Parts: sequence; structure tokens; C-alpha cells
Amino acid sequence: MSLVVHHLNNSRSQRVLWLLEELELPYEIRHYQRDRQTLLAPAALKAVHPLGKSPVLTDGDTVVAESGAIIEYLLERHGGGRLRPPAGTPEALRFTYWLHFAEGSAMPPLLMKLVFDKVLGAPMPFFARPVARAIAGKVLQGFVMPNITQQLDFMEAELATRPWFAGDEFSAADIQMSFPLEAASQRAGLDASRPHLMRYLERIHARPAYHRALQRGGPYDYARVPAAS
Repeated sequence: MSLVVHHLNNSRSQRVLWLLEELELPYEIRHYQRDRQTLLAPAALKAVHPLGKSPVLTDGDTVVAESGAIIEYLLERHGGGRLRPPAGTPEALRFTYWLHFAEGSAMPPLLMKLVFDKVLGAPMPFFARPVARAIAGKVLQGFVMPNITQQLDFMEAELATRPWFAGDEFSAADIQMSFPLEAASQRAGLDASRPHLMRYLERIHARPAYHRALQRGGPYDYARVPAAS
């Protein structure tokens, strides 16, 4: 086995490191740093995958991109039945749903909030500032934040009925869901008003494999969860 994670600081690739630690698989990390001004990945990543984004996993001659695809690949090839419910069970269906929900539904409005927040704070000519900020504010208040609020309420209700997203057992769906919830806790209002989600973050941050992944991956700002009040 020659697993290599092409890891970008402060990115979704932290989840791949965490999964590998949970599975106790040997792996190598190749570190990449964001541009301090643009926050974009360096051009060097394009030598690994044409889109030049992280995470990317290489396993010998096999190259796998996208967090969900990497998780499924690792579970199928190296998981040995771990961290996923048995096929054909209700838990397996929930596992698949949340594995795809994380990037398909949860992340787009969070990314939009990041972009429009930057518009609100960006330097610009004085005559353009009122118009640009008015548009950004209306999009945030009229679309982005209501969408995020609805999703957080939905996730809060789901975790009121079980400890983990797929069911009673921790799974790789929880690893995939960690990033949108960590991002929401940092920039989208996830706080003690949603106690089930906050306790969920406390549980995943307490896992030994999560800490081992942080030690190997380096600084990861999203692990800083606000204290519940």
C-alpha cells in the first residue's frame, strides 16, 4: 500500500487524514500551503490533479479526488467493513444520504456566505461600495442565511434522535459531515442554541484519531469550536 494524501492547510482534506487515522492505515502526507492573499491552493497541486484542488489521494497509480469519492474508495479498498453500516439496512441509507449531503447541500450556502462576507469587507471605490454592499447584504439575508438556518435546524432535529448521523454507531458519514459543521460554528452562527450539534462537535473533537490527524496535518483553524454557554 502506498497511500499519499495531498493535503492543503485549513481544508477539507483534514477529513481524509482523520479517516485514515480511524482506519489505522499507513499513509504519507504531502503538504501544500494556501496563498496568503487569495487563500487559493498553489499551482503545484495541478501536477497531481488537473483542477489543482485538495484533497487528492494517490494509491500507487490510482488518483482519487473529491472528499466523498476518497472516503468511498478507502472504505471499499481498505476499510474491511469498518466505519459503514451493513448494506441494505436503514443505517446504510442514512450513511449514503449524509455522505452526499455534506458537499451537495451543506457546503454551497456556507461557501456563498464566505464569498459575500468578503465582498462586504473588500476595499473598493467609494462610489461602488454602497451598491456592492447592498447587493451582498440582500443575498445574505434573503437567501444564504435562511438556507443555512434551515439546514442547521434540520441537522439539529436529526441528531436529537440518535448520536451519529447514520445511527447509533460512529461512521465515515460523520467524518464527512464534520467540515460543514465546523465551518458553520466558525462563520455561520452555529452555537449553543443548537445543543445537539454542539455536543456532536464535542464528541468528534474528543476522538483520539481526530487528534492524531491534527498532529500530522498541521494547523487547522476549524477545530476551534466556540464554548457552549
